[in-house]
Amino acid sequence: MSALEILVALAIAVGIAGIIVPVLPGTILVLAAILVWALEIGTSTGWAVFAVATLFLVVGSVVKYLVPGRHLKAAGVPTRTLVAGGVLAFVGFFVVPVIGMFIGFVLGVYVAERARVGGALAWPSTKGALRAVGVSIMIELVAAFLAAVAWAAGVAAT
Repeated sequence: MSALEILVALAIAVGIAGIIVPVLPGTILVLAAILVWALEIGTSTGWAVFAVATLFLVVGSVVKYLVPGRHLKAAGVPTRTLVAGGVLAFVGFFVVPVIGMFIGFVLGVYVAERARVGGALAWPSTKGALRAVGVSIMIELVAAFLAAVAWAAGVAAT
């Protein structure tokens, strides 16, 4: 394995970590790392691997919004509740770095749902929103892993 391939592997690993703990733009980092490798290799195999990885990551990015959105509608969680969760997640990110985003999202969804449906029904809606976010992260993670596998296969082929 060359030094470039080791650096690309590390960048892909950091990108995957950025998906799990959304501090870095994980999907973009994985794609950029594979692009650097494809540019350096410059072969048709390299570009084919880049195309496959791009396809995995783009499809994953689209599906990560579609599937959880359906779950949230089924759970009866309105968009304004998610906006409240997103706003408090943004604030929480700066107040308590890294974990503040998660705390802020949960708190925002809970407070918005409590105001909308009352205390007894707020927690089930909050759990539905958390489940949808978990599904979204898992979809993005699977797409990144598939892109990484495609890259590894490309490295083995070249």
